[in-house]
Amino acid sequence: MNAAFAIRSDAKALAQRVAWQDWERVAASLDACGHAILHGLLDECECRATAALYDRPDGFRSRVVMARHGFGSGEYRYFSYPLPDTVSMLRSSAYPHLAPIANRWNASMGIDVRYPAVHADFLARCHEAGQLRPTPLLLRYDAGDYNCLHQDLYGEHVFPLQMAVLLSQPGEEFDGGEFVLTEQRPRMQSRADVVPLRRGDAVVFAVHHRPVQGTRGTYRVNLRHGVSRVRSGRRHTLGIVFHDAL
Repeated sequence: MNAAFAIRSDAKALAQRVAWQDWERVAASLDACGHAILHGLLDECECRATAALYDRPDGFRSRVVMARHGFGSGEYRYFSYPLPDTVSMLRSSAYPHLAPIANRWNASMGIDVRYPAVHADFLARCHEAGQLRPTPLLLRYDAGDYNCLHQDLYGEHVFPLQMAVLLSQPGEEFDGGEFVLTEQRPRMQSRADVVPLRRGDAVVFAVHHRPVQGTRGTYRVNLRHGVSRVRSGRRHTLGIVFHDAL
């Protein structure tokens, strides 16, 4: 088997893995709490190979040291185009399942924006507005590192859902470093969720806000996400943001 065919086969297998997720369950979980877990999205080899990209000298457009900007402690690197096959396939194959949820959310919140069915068409919209820089990223945390609560907005055109894939095994490669979401509800105190992930699992979550049904109709709740302090070891995460940046 030649290398090109092997790459195509791996990409096809990954696309099937995405398609075989229980997307009805994902939608129900997103509606209920603003996040959903996709179990076993990447296998161990894919996780290790993706994490190993972090030390390569090429393939990235920038490196961010969080402490320099008050973002937390640790660092991350934004991929450049063309994206690695695994990253590109996750982005393009997950988006069609998430676009109907995003459109339904916007309709319920009275937001006029609608998202096309195909990711390439949405990227064309971003690029026409000058949002040309790719946003998928690799994050690395060592002992003591953490990521402050934040939102990944990047420009005018924002897809309201994004995805993070844990590439390291909790309890073996690191301890601590839990994925955390907070939800700021009107006239109420904020609520926090700690999302349990294993290596290869992904969490899909709201980028900015989500609709919640109240006694007086639908209202918006604001969400932020981050990572708690890593107590030991090293933690790698792949971030999949579906809009590009200015």
